Amino acid sequence: MLPAPNRLRTRSDFASAIRAPGATRAGSRILVVHANVTDSRAGLPPRVGFVVSRAVGNAVVRNRTKRRLRAIVASRLDGIPTGCDIVVRAQPAAATATFAQLSDALIPLLHKAIGRLEVAG
Repeated sequence: MLPAPNRLRTRSDFASAIRAPGATRAGSRILVVHANVTDSRAGLPPRVGFVVSRAVGNAVVRNRTKRRLRAIVASRLDGIPTGCDIVVRAQPAAATATFAQLSDALIPLLHKAIGRLEVAG
């Protein structure tokens, strides 16, 4: 489970991570990762949120997908820069993906989205 300071909770936080000027995005068939760094969060721990819509599947499938994604991100938190907000959005193909497939898709997308932030900043 992600520690409380590392969770995105409010709609406005999700919106700023996705729609803010300077926010980056990296996607694949299984997942889309949005990342944003704001000056107001400089030095604070990174925060991560997950979006798994009904298109992915029923409640059991959505919750399993979120649990898997949380576990992958929790193991990689130290690789995420401070002050960074990340939103991981699951595509419908994530419903049938194994843990290994989700991990193989998510880790490069995180590096790509964070790398674009560093280049743009």
